[in-house]
Amino acid sequence: QVQLVESGGGLVQAGGSLRLSCAASVSLFSIRAMAWYRQAPGNERELVASFTSSGRTNVADSVKGRFTISRDNAKNTMYLQMNSLKPEDTAVYYCKADDGSFWYWGQGTQVTVSS
Repeated sequence: QVQLVESGGGLVQAGGSLRLSCAASVSLFSIRAMAWYRQAPGNERELVASFTSSGRTNVADSVKGRFTISRDNAKNTMYLQMNSLKPEDTAVYYCKADDGSFWYWGQGTQVTVSS
């Protein structure tokens, strides 16, 4: 079983930056794929960025050029660097991990961008 703990959310003004962290309870080498999702009030949960099983990264068009996904295998942690934040980026951000058998979700971290 994989436990995921997100951190780094908060309140920031438009144009600002935040870095989210997702700490896993197991080695990232045992996780096949990981991703960041977000869900704004009244909206469905949407994919923001991901690592595929081959190690490639994908970033949603809505955040391309502003958000960067990365990982530190030594710390069992995945990151989401968010720059040039916009009010429409306001949402609860979740990390998700696939160990090849199950998908696991973190509890989420709130990001609020004020205009």
